[in-house]
Amino acid sequence: MTGQSGRPRVGIVSDVVLQRHRLQTATARFGLDVSFSGDPERLQLFPALPDAELWLVTLADEADHPALFDHLLENTEAPVLFGLDQAPGTGSPDYARWERRLLGKLEQQLGQLEELDSEDALAQLESQAPAADVALPRWIPPAAPGSLAEDVWVLGASLGGPEAVKRFLDHLPPGLPVGFVYAQHIDGHFADVLTRVLGRHAHYTFKSARAGDRIHNGDVVMMPVDRQWTLDDAGGLTPGTGPWPGPYGPSIDQVMLNVAEHYGRRCHAILFSGMGNDGAIAAPALHRRGSRIWVQESASCGSSAMPEAVAATGCASFCGPPEALARELVRTLEDGCLLRARQKRDSA
Repeated sequence: MTGQSGRPRVGIVSDVVLQRHRLQTATARFGLDVSFSGDPERLQLFPALPDAELWLVTLADEADHPALFDHLLENTEAPVLFGLDQAPGTGSPDYARWERRLLGKLEQQLGQLEELDSEDALAQLESQAPAADVALPRWIPPAAPGSLAEDVWVLGASLGGPEAVKRFLDHLPPGLPVGFVYAQHIDGHFADVLTRVLGRHAHYTFKSARAGDRIHNGDVVMMPVDRQWTLDDAGGLTPGTGPWPGPYGPSIDQVMLNVAEHYGRRCHAILFSGMGNDGAIAAPALHRRGSRIWVQESASCGSSAMPEAVAATGCASFCGPPEALARELVRTLEDGCLLRARQKRDSA
């Protein structure tokens, strides 16, 4: 009962138009096909139900539709999820949490839904020619080798993310006074391949998180998939004993929150290509602290659901393809250097 995309089909039944719309939007974000979306009366007109591997039913009052349940149970062998939570307004952390709960229920019935990049897809990136070198702007003093990063950007990505992140990093000049923490949904067996592929031709040092390490300018620290990591009071990376919260590791939301706990408003985030909505819960919290939240534009994404979910929160101040995101980061750092130079001159 899979659709033309090869993904599972679901049927959606609700007597509230807005709920049908939000369920359809959410299931599409998870890569599912919708074979039916309508009210109970319309469904009961079908002598044979549309093909679906799962039925989702949410009603304002179940007592108003006594014949619906018998109709479903008599005409399908697919599981039926009744009594789903009513979806809150889109773009809020509550909506992102509702989507996350819905994903958990869907995966209990259908198995893992989020697609991840394969080892072959990662290996194809290795054959790409390096981008042309970009010069460091004259107003940005090059970071001293081994110096600690004052500003850290979390790079969050899932399906299609490795290519996007590579394009972003390849278009940055060497010597920028910034460090990166990279949170990528990926099969843990491919982490070494990812580090090798993205580190090729890059001006930046890719490294897996190691206990006690601090984030230096020029670092791209890869967050492990298997367990959560935090930062201690001195900024040292600290492994936890438990897994990341949520269905996929590393949790981009939790990485953002953990890094921001130490760096405050000097922790920023860019959300690249991916399925689902990871990052949409943490983005408003960081935004309230004064952090910058940027997203990759939909047209340049392999899967645009994740950056679109973050953009829907209203927190994103810049949107563009990876190359434009790189240029904007350089411009932002240059503006900061110019401002500090002006303040130093005025105080002299």
